[in-house]
Amino acid sequence: MFITKALLEDIPSIYRMEKDIFPFAWQEEDFVYEISENPFSSIYILENDKELIGYIGVWDLLDQIQITTIAVKEEYRKLGYASKLLQYCIDLSDQKGYQMMSLEVRISNKKAIALYQKYNFEIQAIRKAYYQDNHEDAYLMVRNKKEEEICR
Repeated sequence: MFITKALLEDIPSIYRMEKDIFPFAWQEEDFVYEISENPFSSIYILENDKELIGYIGVWDLLDQIQITTIAVKEEYRKLGYASKLLQYCIDLSDQKGYQMMSLEVRISNKKAIALYQKYNFEIQAIRKAYYQDNHEDAYLMVRNKKEEEICR
């Protein structure tokens, strides 16, 4: 099991998973743009024996990491893989010396919210009608490095 940066050839697998998981999925062109044209974007994939288990998208905004998407195949949920992807990005943020990470999450997605809170993300604001499919609100969640983490 390993995490690596996604390449263009990974997009068909990522897109299939995206469509299976999300009611309003990113389009294949969105992933192409994020991987090949957006200089701030990276997508990291978690694989086991060449099978895509999950992925996480991030924007490196030069002073913080913003998580844009995270997904794990249904049959691999509750096995800690979302945590592995999230921890990978936290470690990336730490390596870059960033003090903050952020993300948006549907207010109805209690499992994701609990996961993010486990990693010290806190609700900072509500983004009204954030999601295009049903105009659901999103929480803006932010993880600030704690003082003891900075002093290490």
